[in-house]
Amino acid sequence: MSVQPDSHSVLPRTAVVAAIIFVVAHMVLLIGITVPDKLYFDEVHYVPAARQMLSPAPEAPILNPMHPPLAKEIIARSIKVFGDNPFGWRYPAALFGALALVGVYLGGLALFAAQGRALAATLLAFFNQMLFVQSRIAMLDIFALAFGLFAIAAFIHGFRQQRPQLAFALAGLAAGFSAACKWSGLFVLATCIVIVAAVSLLRSWRTRFADATAEDWYRPDLWPDFRVHHFIACFVLIPAVVYLATFVPLYGFSVSAIVEAQRRIFADNTTTAIAGHTYMSPWPSWPLLVRPVWYLFDKLSDDRIAAVVFLGNPLILWPALIALVVALRDWIVARQRDAFLVLAFYLGPYLAWALLPRTLGFIYYYLPAATTASYALVYALTRKGAPRWLLWAFVAVGCIGFVAMLPVTAAIVETSMATFNRLMLFQSWI
Repeated sequence: MSVQPDSHSVLPRTAVVAAIIFVVAHMVLLIGITVPDKLYFDEVHYVPAARQMLSPAPEAPILNPMHPPLAKEIIARSIKVFGDNPFGWRYPAALFGALALVGVYLGGLALFAAQGRALAATLLAFFNQMLFVQSRIAMLDIFALAFGLFAIAAFIHGFRQQRPQLAFALAGLAAGFSAACKWSGLFVLATCIVIVAAVSLLRSWRTRFADATAEDWYRPDLWPDFRVHHFIACFVLIPAVVYLATFVPLYGFSVSAIVEAQRRIFADNTTTAIAGHTYMSPWPSWPLLVRPVWYLFDKLSDDRIAAVVFLGNPLILWPALIALVVALRDWIVARQRDAFLVLAFYLGPYLAWALLPRTLGFIYYYLPAATTASYALVYALTRKGAPRWLLWAFVAVGCIGFVAMLPVTAAIVETSMATFNRLMLFQSWI
């Protein structure tokens, strides 16, 4: 007879592990965060916008109107508390980077129902290099990512429940906050909506698998009490209210001003009339890590540099493509629920970029998909028949790759041109 885990013991343990992840990640991400001691890369757009929000009567025009205000409001609060200095600018990024890793852990726990696999997914997300770099610069992406990962965790938890209303409402809440940081946060919300719509459509058709199992991604008895009004509340009303509320500190309760802000964001994010950029790259190239973005390249002397590159750890992200193929096979052939969820929350935030008319793209747009790719790796490396040591051996390899790339991912780790040349495996990386 199997014994089910006691929820009263599981919840405190989960909270303790999540707290440890947060504290350790927070401390690590803060190391050397004030280097460089100047604005770099897109900080030149977002920090001035945050400063403007601190003014009692901000002067027109509103700076950086092409993105929603929440992440910039958070940076502004940090500047007010810690001062207008590198720590004040970047502290929120480190804070939300640590929260993002907690989100990965909670999502892994909801997906795999195993502490070890959830922890492995968290470590792989950290070692993939992208989250680390984005957690140490005052840009918007890490904020949208953190909220998006909590939305994914809540949704996956709800997916497994008979009554998912509360979990889905939390997913909608987190997705609304994600979109309020950057509109790409809508991609997670859209993925949740598509999944629920697909399940509801199959139920309305009374679809049944002849050889149905408990591990099928779709079952006709999923969420028997989840109605249309629940769907509207969880995935439309809650996200919309949360999203629009974040505009009130900037625009007050002026409906016309808030509507105009949405029109401007839409126009700026869908325009094709954008000049080229040295580091731009098309979306199909992102998983292959063809073209990185150099956030910083300071020559300190004839042979010393301080550099920050947004690239990704090839020892993690290239094998992740194989893991995704494995998950795709298991979803198609075996209808595996875990494989389906892994694919959905990788492909949703990634392929959404293919639908946009926007011509300007950068590999850091791949951050959400690259982060959830850690779930695909854990799934593939722990399938039935895989040796138990394989997952942790892969985590160790990923750690080695992360450490090897530190000279060009953390500005505080100064390096030589010789090391730089060794790490740049391809001409397109320079």
